[in-house]
Amino acid sequence: MMSVWHLVWREMLHRKLSFALAVLAAAVAAGVVVCVLRLMAEHDAQTSQMLAQYREQVESSGRTLEDDTRRITKGLGFNVLILPKHQSAADIYSSNYASVMMSEGHVERLAKSPVVTIEHLLPALEQSVVWPERQRRIILVGIRGEVPFAHKDAKQPIVEPVKEGEVILGYELAALFGLNAGDTARLMGREFHVAKTYPFRGGKDDITVWIDLKAAQQMLGKPGLINCIWALNCNCASKNMLGDVREEIAEHLPDVDVRMLDHASIRADARINAHRKAMADLAAAEEHRARMRRQLESLAAILVPLVILVSGAWIGLLALGNVRERRVEIGILRALGLRTAQILKVFLLKAALVGLIGAAIGSVAGWLAGAAWSGAGAFGSEDWMWPTVAAVVLAAPLLSVLASWLPAVEAARQEPAAVLREE
Repeated sequence: MMSVWHLVWREMLHRKLSFALAVLAAAVAAGVVVCVLRLMAEHDAQTSQMLAQYREQVESSGRTLEDDTRRITKGLGFNVLILPKHQSAADIYSSNYASVMMSEGHVERLAKSPVVTIEHLLPALEQSVVWPERQRRIILVGIRGEVPFAHKDAKQPIVEPVKEGEVILGYELAALFGLNAGDTARLMGREFHVAKTYPFRGGKDDITVWIDLKAAQQMLGKPGLINCIWALNCNCASKNMLGDVREEIAEHLPDVDVRMLDHASIRADARINAHRKAMADLAAAEEHRARMRRQLESLAAILVPLVILVSGAWIGLLALGNVRERRVEIGILRALGLRTAQILKVFLLKAALVGLIGAAIGSVAGWLAGAAWSGAGAFGSEDWMWPTVAAVVLAAPLLSVLASWLPAVEAARQEPAAVLREE
């Protein structure tokens, strides 16, 4: 008597086309499952990497934008003006300088304080006067070197100090009087060496003369006094820049008022808006990723069960057709003494082999198809996929056996006498 395995082998060889079609059905089911799973895994891996890179770009761009904002703001000049407490705004607008004085020691106190919202302290004495030798009204500004904060590293100054005995002229004054760098100019009874002349700026700077602070204090009869401290805001990220600066400075200089130029808030708004846009783009990218993931899941929820159902039906119909074609052979085997359980084993073992071989072929094909579709490497990026593929390969024989169960039972129940009598 032939063994069950021998019968299975002969069955596969005798019905090659039927066996190949059944293997193809199992391969299609396994291939679709593995391909969909790999596409979802690669989608997650690739989009996670892209989002991580994009997030890093946003953060890096934010840092770069912050640095650029500082440099641009610095290039625009000082944007914070510290004035005596009771200085009238109307006087400043009408005369372009503060009429109320304060001690030069204010800047030293501020420099020794732990203030962090401003940098580049520049004390100044500004006043509108008549240049007696030229009979021309000018703005005289006395400045000294920037005063560094004690708790901060020294920074490159925005404005270089004017050396003693030197003068710097605005564009209009230099052009009007024909003065150039290297010339000598007499101002309020003193001789000054013209250090340089500024190009056209289109504001009050064009009619301004800069000299050393001590010389200005002596010439204006205001020794040890200043009427403003220029500074640079370094708190661009705050939503309440002016309020924060005022609050911090008031703790150390309660008798001053703080004002901020327009370009400080404009640059800060640009930085904040750019950062908000970048974060909105990042959120949109994350939402797009989640939406694509949901679409893949919806497709998989429909496609995978449908393919498994169709493939199972295909295998079952092939098994049923095979049983009905071989009724006579089955009857002869039963007449020769092959038991019902042995007949059942032949068809179910064949079904298991169909599922196993088809799953192995389909898993490889599905894996490679998923790799080609997603643009990933052949081996993928998810370690958990290998156990998943192994599970598919092991589950396929079970599904194939279940699909072939009823045809196998029909074959095993056939009575050899009835079958042979019909023939």
